[in-house]
Amino acid sequence: MCKENPHIQLYSGSPVIMTNLDNEALAEAYNRALDLEKAGKFDEAAEAYKHVLELDPEDHGGAAVRLARMGKGSAPAKAPDAYVSTLFDQHAEVFDMVLVDQLGYSVPLMVRDKIEKLELGPFKRLLDLGCGTGLSGEALHDLVPHKTGVDIAEGMVEVADEKEIYDDLYVGEVVEFLKVDEEERWDLIVATDVLPYMGQLEEFFAGVAENIEPKGVFAFSSETLPADVLGDQNFMVGKYHRFAHAESYVRGLLEKTGFSILDLTSIIVRYEQGEPVPGHLVIAAFDKG
Repeated sequence: MCKENPHIQLYSGSPVIMTNLDNEALAEAYNRALDLEKAGKFDEAAEAYKHVLELDPEDHGGAAVRLARMGKGSAPAKAPDAYVSTLFDQHAEVFDMVLVDQLGYSVPLMVRDKIEKLELGPFKRLLDLGCGTGLSGEALHDLVPHKTGVDIAEGMVEVADEKEIYDDLYVGEVVEFLKVDEEERWDLIVATDVLPYMGQLEEFFAGVAENIEPKGVFAFSSETLPADVLGDQNFMVGKYHRFAHAESYVRGLLEKTGFSILDLTSIIVRYEQGEPVPGHLVIAAFDKG
């Protein structure tokens, strides 16, 4: 249980936050690296970010992602847990306003719209992976009687808890959560704005398959880039330091893990600096029992 909130549960996959960092030295090193990156001095920035990683191996600032974006390192398998947790905890109190009002994010409402148009359900149990402040839980509130939310950022989960949307809330990394042997499976699993913080998706999709009911529905969003940018890569770190995935990669993994695609739609996931961020909204059904 969380120390301050008995309604939110921690599990063994919860991120460990380091407390012995030299924050002053780390901030100085990170700001220097960031300044070099912004100045286009990528070789110098790369060395500076490597120094940041020496000071902070858990990578709270996402140096590994920035190195990949500059072409000075291979894309990591996912964004570092400490980075994602820190990033979202910092913005938890204003997250809804920023994401919805300023960035034009409406993917949870798109999910609901697709579910209704495809006449899916009724559903009994929802698993909201990367639930954040509960935007998907709110959008689907009256469609599912029992709702479980999971997110790596405790501050975000606390905001979701205040909304009284979910029956169960957990703090932890979603792939690790999916490894927990639950007595009951879920017949609706959603993951909105989760894939942009993951590179490799094999373990994640396999975990969803292990936890979904036969004929259950898996709804998720992803960000993407033009084919001439992605080339033959399954994923890469995009302009705004999130992961973009090739449609072929997503399709192939769904088929491999036992899902059939009910609907795959090109969407604008959000806006960044006034530019639309392209992506996909996917609704899939689990065919294996």
